Amino acid sequence: MSLELVGVKKSFDGVRAVDGVDLSVVKGELFVLLGPSGCGKTTLLRAIAGIYGIDSGSVVLNGRDLTRTPMHRRNMAMVFQSFALFPHLSAFDNVAFGLKSRRVGGDEIDKRVNEALALVRLEMLAARYPNQLSGGQQQRVALARALAVHPDLLLLDEPLSNLDARLRDEMRVEIRELQRRLGITTLLVTHDIGEAFAMSDRMAVMREGKIVQIGRGADIYHFPANRFVANFVGPINEFPLTKVEQVSGRVLGLAAGELKVWLPAETADHSVETEPRLILRPENLRVAVTEGSTDNSFMAEIEDVVFRGGATECRLRIGALKLFAILPSADAAALRAGDRVTVGWNAADGVVTGAR
Repeated sequence: MSLELVGVKKSFDGVRAVDGVDLSVVKGELFVLLGPSGCGKTTLLRAIAGIYGIDSGSVVLNGRDLTRTPMHRRNMAMVFQSFALFPHLSAFDNVAFGLKSRRVGGDEIDKRVNEALALVRLEMLAARYPNQLSGGQQQRVALARALAVHPDLLLLDEPLSNLDARLRDEMRVEIRELQRRLGITTLLVTHDIGEAFAMSDRMAVMREGKIVQIGRGADIYHFPANRFVANFVGPINEFPLTKVEQVSGRVLGLAAGELKVWLPAETADHSVETEPRLILRPENLRVAVTEGSTDNSFMAEIEDVVFRGGATECRLRIGALKLFAILPSADAAALRAGDRVTVGWNAADGVVTGAR
């Protein structure tokens, strides 16, 4: 195990920002802390780095307890959202800065800086100053500076949020490929769902200072622990369940008091949450002009069809209930507002959660 957090708590002026976090990150893993603004993810990252002292709990890296160790002796490196480059220093000297503060010898500094700049493909721009570099190049300099110190743990705090959308996508791939090649244990903070899915080996979803679910991105998306997670990591259809019962060995629910729907089998494995909800991902809905063959199938009317490139959003109404589906655009080409269609889904595609 590389990083181990046990019961980490941190408060500011009596307000608990991190509330008893337990977390294990495996050596060589890229682990993402994901959550909305104010959930405590950046505070937790800075507590790990030693920027903030913690009120209680422990921070252990590679078997060494760092809880009371000052930041400069933790052998970690952080890449900030703002890049935090020194404007009066060249790219070379920005990368060398951390090595000089660690009193690394001159020849070793030259070697490490050149290696780090080569890793991020900037060796030809070593003499340029930050104002002579693009946003993506500045981000690469910040990353090279972090890698040059050979850290045991790389910390990335919203590192791509200041880049435009296309460059952000490119840098996601570059950072992920570089992290895998070096095998460096990395902890990344983001509120961007796509970034978390694209880059993580595993992730933790945070809310109000606590971790509410840990797992692979696909597992969190398809099997959210609660309604908050389901709604945060992607679009959902949601219906209150007014009744849940066993019928012929299967689980049947009454959605919004109107539709009898078959629910996933695991609903029967535990007591149904207070104010249960049925959660359906829009891409799991099947829309067809002929009768469907799914577990749950209903006649519906299309209210709107919105083309979004490779995918099309189809808004439907079943009686008074409204829901939406996301379909491949090729499958939705013939659909029009006002059409009568069947909409359906398989019981296993739904998730039953509580109201929170």
